[in-house]
Amino acid sequence: MVSMKNPYIPTKAIITHIRNETPDTKTFRIRILDQNEFSFTPGQFIQLSVFGFGEAPFSIAGSTNEKELEITVRRIGTVTGALFRKNVGDIVGVRGPFGKGWPIGLMLRRNILIIAGGLGLAPLRSLVHYIILNREEFGKVYLLYGARTPADLLYKDEFNTWSRYIDLHLTVDKGDNYWKGRVGLVTILLDDVSVDTEDTIALQCGPPIMMHFVSKKLKSLGFPDENIYLSLERLMKCGMGFCGRCTVSGRYVCIEGPVFCYADIKSFIEAIPEAGVEHA
Repeated sequence: MVSMKNPYIPTKAIITHIRNETPDTKTFRIRILDQNEFSFTPGQFIQLSVFGFGEAPFSIAGSTNEKELEITVRRIGTVTGALFRKNVGDIVGVRGPFGKGWPIGLMLRRNILIIAGGLGLAPLRSLVHYIILNREEFGKVYLLYGARTPADLLYKDEFNTWSRYIDLHLTVDKGDNYWKGRVGLVTILLDDVSVDTEDTIALQCGPPIMMHFVSKKLKSLGFPDENIYLSLERLMKCGMGFCGRCTVSGRYVCIEGPVFCYADIKSFIEAIPEAGVEHA
């Protein structure tokens, strides 16, 4: 992994493309300036600065080349509000990449079960891209994705391409007159797939309450603790272990995570406090 010259100082980057995903969510493509390469592991995150407004952590949702990356952002606070007012050609700051990503080494030649809720698909999108580019290295791959409504589904224009390589299942909490798919929480999609729990790695990201019930369901299906991984990316703030905002049972999510094995944090997931308050 090649990271930036100084982790404390943002590197300038230019916004090269903006795509509307949902009424309150956009994907920004950002090109790093004055740097030969930007390399990351799927599941890592960056700290993005909107100069004059502050900084916030965002999962890396993908990349198009060695100098570009994409983040998917929901407008929820000061930093994200300022970012939404930016246009193609505007300058932002980037620090990173930071954190521990998905356990790709453990996933090779095994079946993969990806479970995402809402914006939680963003930290998993770069992994989906990686799997597609290296499809022969993995067994069966399932993606179960749920959102509040059909309008809230992210990356809809990519679903047809993904479906050529992986088994994609969708659900929404509430359908509309045009929705013909499943309606209900993402856990209902686990009834649609049959996997060998001993030889399948389950990866999930979404609201904490979703991961609580998904983890319970996976355990009831027979998944060993060591075969379940979660991203706690919503808990982070500074990204470098200074503010303590992300600590869970004495562990720093931004440094030791955001991806964790269920075996290491199951007491937290089973309890699910009021974690994951969105603040950007």
